[in-house]
This record gives sequence, C-alpha cells and structure tokens, in this order.
Amino acid sequence: MEANKYKRLPYGNSNFERLIEENYAYVDKTHFIEMLEKENNTYLFFTRPRKFGKSLFFSMLSHYYDINRAGKFEQLFGDLYIGKHPTPKHNSMVVLNLDFSGLDTTSEQGFQLSFTGNIRQSVLICLERHKDCIPNIREFFQECKGQESIAEMLNIAFRAAESIGCKVFVIIDEYDHFANDLIALGTSSGDNVYRKIIRANGLVRDFYETLKTGSKTFIDRIMLTGIMPIMLDDLTSGFNISNNLSLKSQYNEMLGFTKEEVEWLMEMGGVDKSLIDIDIDFYYNGYLFHEKGKHRVYNPSMMLYYFDMVTTTEGGTKYIIDDNLKTDYGRLRTLIANGTNSEQLLEITENNRILSTVHPKFSIDELHNSENFTSLMYYLGLLTIEKAEYEHVWLKIPNYSIRTIYWEYILKLSRDRSKDIMIDNARQMRGMSDLALKGDPKPFLDYMSENFISKLSNRDLENCDEKYLKVLLLYSLNQSRLFTPISEMEISTGYADIYLKRSHLYPDIPWEWIWEIKYVKKSNVKSIEAKRDEAHAQLEKYRNSHLFAGRPDVRYLSVIFIGKDKYEIIEN
Repeated sequence: MEANKYKRLPYGNSNFERLIEENYAYVDKTHFIEMLEKENNTYLFFTRPRKFGKSLFFSMLSHYYDINRAGKFEQLFGDLYIGKHPTPKHNSMVVLNLDFSGLDTTSEQGFQLSFTGNIRQSVLICLERHKDCIPNIREFFQECKGQESIAEMLNIAFRAAESIGCKVFVIIDEYDHFANDLIALGTSSGDNVYRKIIRANGLVRDFYETLKTGSKTFIDRIMLTGIMPIMLDDLTSGFNISNNLSLKSQYNEMLGFTKEEVEWLMEMGGVDKSLIDIDIDFYYNGYLFHEKGKHRVYNPSMMLYYFDMVTTTEGGTKYIIDDNLKTDYGRLRTLIANGTNSEQLLEITENNRILSTVHPKFSIDELHNSENFTSLMYYLGLLTIEKAEYEHVWLKIPNYSIRTIYWEYILKLSRDRSKDIMIDNARQMRGMSDLALKGDPKPFLDYMSENFISKLSNRDLENCDEKYLKVLLLYSLNQSRLFTPISEMEISTGYADIYLKRSHLYPDIPWEWIWEIKYVKKSNVKSIEAKRDEAHAQLEKYRNSHLFAGRPDVRYLSVIFIGKDKYEIIEN
C-alpha cells in the first residue's frame, strides 16, 4: 500500500466530522447507537477515565442526531455500520452540546458567573448552528443574549426546537469536571461551595431540575458523561431520572480499543509492525469495566500516542508513556491523607491488586471513606477489574504505564510528609549509568540511601518495610530509560521484588538484574543474618527458574537496608 493511501491516526482529535472528512482512521463504534436507542430510559449516564474517547463518541452522536447535519449523513456515516443500518431518529433533533470543563472554581461567585456564561454560550452556539433550520432564529438569539436565568436560557433553546417540530437531545460532556476541581481543593471552602451549588436550591441543581422538567415535553433524550459518579447522589431529586450504563457488561467496549481494533488501526494507519519494539499489552492494555465484558480494552489515547511516536520518530520510541494521562496528584492528596487510604495505596502499588467493591455512586459526604477509595481509583482509570470473587471483585493496576504513576504518587506522598527528600537528577542518572554499563549498583544505592531513605519521616518509618522502600527504588529506577523496572514479576518459584529488564532502546546493555529487597530496623539487627539467608534462597530459586536458568547476562543482588541510614549489598 502506498504511503498516501494510509489513513491519518487521530491522536488528540475528538472532532468526528474532521476525522471522517480528512481521512483519519476512525474505529467504528456506531453500532452502539442501536443499543442506546433500545434502552427503555432515554436519559443516560456513562463514565470512563480520562482520555478514553468520550468527547469523540459524543461528537459522533451529535452529528448523527442533529437535524442540521442531515445533508451530510451519507458523507459522514455512509461507510460506517450505522450508515448501513440507520435508526429512525437519525438527524431528527436539535442537539444542545454542553461542556463543563474549564469553569471557575476559585469562589462561589466566580463559579456562578462562569457556569451561567457557559450555559448562555452553549445555547447561543446551538441557535447559531441551526440558523438555516429555524426561520425566526434571530428572535431567539436576541432573547438569549439578554437573559440571566439559566432555566430561561434552556427554555429558549427548547422553544426554538419546538418551533420546527423537533425535540432536543442534550449532551453534557465533562459533567463532573467542576465538582472534581472543587473536591481537589481539599478545603472546607471547596466542600462548602460544592454543597451550595449542587444541593438545596443551588445553581447546578436548578439546571438539572430544568432538564428534568423539560424531559416531560421538549427533550427526547439526555446523555451525561464524565469520570466519576460523584454528583448522582448529591443531586438526588434534582436529576433522579438517569440510567447509569457505566457498569453494564454490554457497554464494556463502547469506548476504548479492543485488540482487533488496534490491529485494524495499525493496518489503516500504516504502522510498520517491525518498528513495534515493546510489548504493547504490557504497557497499554488491561481495562475491563465489567467482569463479564467480552474483551479487555486499550486506553485509546495511550495507544494512539504510541503509534504516533512509532510513525513520526526516527530511531525508536523513547517516550512510551504519555504524560497527558497522568491524573493530577492534587486530586488524590486529600484522600490519601487518610491513613487507611494511604495504606491501601501502598498495598495496591506493592501487590498490583486489591480485593474491593466498585460502588455505582457516592456522595461527597462519603468521599473520604476508605471503602470508597478503591472505587475512586477505578473511575480514575488507576484500577480496573481483574476478576469477580462472589460479591466483591479483584481490582488490579491495568498496565505498566499506570503502574509507574503509582510509584510517582508514593514518592510525592513521601515528600509531602518529609520535605527533606531531595532529588538530584544528575547524580541519579550517573548512578543508573554505572549500574547499567559498569555493573556497579553502589553509586545508585548510595544516592537512594542518602537522598531518600535517610530522609523518611518518622511516620513512614513506624511501619517501614520492604514494600515502601521497594516503591521508592522503583520510582527512581524508572526515571532512567536504561532499564524497564518490573515489580513483583511472577516467576514459577515466586515473585521477584525488582526485575531490571534492559530497555528496548538499549539492547546492548550487558546485564539485567533481579533484586531482592529486605529491611531491618536498627532495634532488630540480630535478624540481619536471617534476612541474608532468606534473600539468598529466593534469588537462587529465581536463578534456577525456567525464565532465567542458563542466562549469564542476569545478575542477582540482595539489598538489605538497616534502619534509615545503612544498607548492605550481596551479589549471589
């Protein structure tokens, strides 16, 4: 296939019309339109983690249902499933698109102004977009420009649609963005603003009550999307008509790419498979949103980012983790200030999984409860379903890319507790270079001992064990691209604490490493010999396993930390 026949890869593009008209590869999700229309309740709610294709999916819905796009139906949808199997409602409604990202959450007054302005602007854009469909559109337009009441602004859009015999489809993207921003403040003022605008006679509650009232007459369907179901309980009767599809098995693959869809993207986008120099599943796959879902799915942004790197970067993909996917640590800081939550975070980071329950919704009053912490991590995309176990589910870290984010969280949590922790990037990189090229682990471990471990707070040291130290090591080891550090790698004879696999970028690095990490409190130095023997026995099992037996390029090291300022290393 000639280069000009390949389709463009839609990394960072969420405009459906542009994707189709400018020859981007579009993974066809339009068969879900049929399923959505068959839902008994036409007021739908759906969450997925950040960068999971929500905006593109709802752009597609907007173009499918909007009456002003009727003339482009064949051009936009003719080659897709729904173009060959159209539903009766296609291009039959006035679509009102709302997006609640970017609102001012610094104060109650600032929020009220930005929220009201957002609604007004969205209605004006809707009216402008339908100027060729609605004969007296200018009257509605002028009426809206001078309006201060959100309810009246919405009613203007409803009446404009009614004037041409149409119902309204309301699509709300990022419905929870401002709520997440307020919660992330971690202050009583942030919580108070949240309660005032959503509960009682708050501005947001009034907005949803207007939609609820409109659903009896003007509105045919409503669809909300966001990351977390945090507002469903708090709105209570303000909007108790929605059907939550987020945890239903039939919608498991509505967003995200299946393995088959990834293969199609590679073929359509001209991705040379010989340039794929990493294990894609290991780095990017793993999401399951219902234990009975048919397929695990890739985060689309992760996958498209990597393919973009492969097709545009010469000499290998150096940056294989998209920094845009990192969830703001500030959104978790107040949650992990809770001792139980911080312990759960460490447990997840250490074991890569946790037994829990995914709650379909919860109030802000329950946000800090430890039983909701893992649910929040699930909705943020930091955990996903591994398997069901009776009334609970095992949740796991989806892939290696997300696992590195956990290491970063643990470091930031440590630095929050101990401001003395210092990061010396130059010394850290020199230590990693000595480890990789000279086979000398001491410079790196000296750096870690002096700059990290000796600076840990007393709070951390109270319950300090191998887990905590291992995570700090993993974070620092991951900063270099010489190795790919793997935590708790399953070997037939056990789980290796740290496996340093040579990077795909530097296949000529002479050695790989397996480290066994131990910790002994100063008050218990008599146990050092037992720890040495334990580490030696574990490393010998790994050496003789089917994965590593007969490999002279793998070296085995026990690292025993003694208190907070000493350590010893023994190479087996």
